[in-house]
Amino acid sequence: MTGICLLVVAKAPVPGLAKTRLAATLGDAVAADIAAAALLDTLDAVAAMPAEARVVAMTGDLDAAARSAEIRARLDDFVVVGQRGDGFADRLANAHLDAAAASDGAAVVQIGMDTPQVTPELLADCVRGLAEHDAVLGMACDGGWWVLGVRDAARADCLRDVPMSAPDTGAVTLSALQHTGLSVGLVAQLADVDTIDDVDVVRRACPAGSRFSRITATVEA
Repeated sequence: MTGICLLVVAKAPVPGLAKTRLAATLGDAVAADIAAAALLDTLDAVAAMPAEARVVAMTGDLDAAARSAEIRARLDDFVVVGQRGDGFADRLANAHLDAAAASDGAAVVQIGMDTPQVTPELLADCVRGLAEHDAVLGMACDGGWWVLGVRDAARADCLRDVPMSAPDTGAVTLSALQHTGLSVGLVAQLADVDTIDDVDVVRRACPAGSRFSRITATVEA
């Protein structure tokens, strides 16, 4: 196996566009600030991991985002590429290809920005899984998935046919990977943050003093 590229697929936390289900309860500005905190905590965890490259595939207007200056400063430690594709599934598959291209064909471990409780240790487990399997997948509690690692980024092309943001996205993704002949190792299941009901369980799993913990300290379902 070649080196590892750590990939974060992210959306600029613009008020009114970020965390809309949270915003329905907390308001656009608070929801965007929570999304920004989650993104920054995620970037910190990725930056703490040794890797051939660290890439962020970004969409949205960072200039209009919450904590814009802080996010831009943190992104100085990453290769930033724009997301491309007509739908989220296409953008995910293309992000894997772009990350591999930015890292001379390294294996790719990809996460989003909805699991601020992720730690370097969890990411290291995913990397170790790729030493034994062609791919690794971490399921999310809502039926999706929070991490996908592939030795060969081109094999993430199967994502293009997976319905995203559905109750069975994780199971369908696992089946799609296996259908291509890949051996898939499963890693830890995590909760991700979509609604106010998710905040407490994620906050309790976050490292002490994290931005997400601080910004949600008074948020209750």
